[in-house]
Amino acid sequence: MGSLKELLGEFIGTFILVFIGCGAVGVTILFGWLGSLLEVAIVWGVGVALAIFATRKFSFAHLNPAVSLAMTLARQISIKKFLSYTISQTFGAFAAGAALYALLSVDIAAFETTNGIIRGTLASQNTAMMFGEFFPNPGYADQLNVSVYLACAMEALGTFLLVGAIFWLVQLKNLNKNLIPPLIGLTVTLIICLVAPYTQAGLNPARDFGPRVWAYLSGWENAAFPATNLSFLTVYILSPFFGGAVAFYLMGFIKKA
Repeated sequence: MGSLKELLGEFIGTFILVFIGCGAVGVTILFGWLGSLLEVAIVWGVGVALAIFATRKFSFAHLNPAVSLAMTLARQISIKKFLSYTISQTFGAFAAGAALYALLSVDIAAFETTNGIIRGTLASQNTAMMFGEFFPNPGYADQLNVSVYLACAMEALGTFLLVGAIFWLVQLKNLNKNLIPPLIGLTVTLIICLVAPYTQAGLNPARDFGPRVWAYLSGWENAAFPATNLSFLTVYILSPFFGGAVAFYLMGFIKKA
């Protein structure tokens, strides 16, 4: 089990990155404040960097169960700590979804009224997407046909790149440690630009599941989940875990070579 300080760090850090990142999606949907995918991706990257800076003195600042799993495989944390970290991260993401909804609930309701959206219907995924992810990204649905298999592959690939970059950065002996958070944030930005048109780029089981549950409880109900049965599990939870595990094993193979 992680200490209370560590668990609080994982909770707060995940809260920060999800609140900032989902907030960027939210204000883009409701107000059009960010004009492109790149701008949203940059905000996500900044949120990740800030979250790591804010909490790295409290915990390992994984802020992502897929990262925690890779570190467990690397024997840097125990299985019990992995489980406690994952729970803390998920609750942090859930709390961020709740806070974001409290801030934007009036504007969400006004947007739904203006656009004739009934919460809980398929059309309401256009607002639910500020909490959980969908494939294809509703903003690109007219341009892309994304199967559940392609969605799984994109989420696994994105998480593989993220976890691989983290392993690589932390092992660079001559790198100033203060550069690691912004470099990880930049990595997230670039991966989002690649993956988000297909799946909105979850890359993080806690980041997806916590806010998605909040959306379900807040009236979106089944519309808070992708249409393909259990694809929230296969695409946004299992695939990032798989990608993170593969990154660990590949980095270990390269290190031994």
